Amino acid sequence: MQRILVICGAGASSSFLVHWLRKVASTRGLDLAFQAGSRDDVSSRLADIDVVLVGSHLAGSFPDLFSEAEAAHVQALLMPPVGFDADGAGAVLDLVADLAAAPAAASSREPSGLQNPGRSHG
Repeated sequence: MQRILVICGAGASSSFLVHWLRKVASTRGLDLAFQAGSRDDVSSRLADIDVVLVGSHLAGSFPDLFSEAEAAHVQALLMPPVGFDADGAGAVLDLVADLAAAPAAASSREPSGLQNPGRSHG
């Protein structure tokens, strides 16, 4: 099971997204465990996760978050703006699948390199 932490500034919007990620992952038959958190939670939770998904509004903090995650051997992904609904969760799950399929190519120090401009993310 892949353990994924979804973070935002205060933890509220990530909680909404995690709700939908769980539902959509279940309907797709994916074995993923999601947790919601805030930017301040990352350091204390890296030992317990495999991937950290970072809200797009934290793009300015992403280089530091990426370095912190990389040091803990955790993959980091800057999410594009998505809705907190089934469509947004589906778009994020597609990105997670891309990350799992090609971790070296998907993990980049440049936040724009982690977004997939070829997809519509609502």
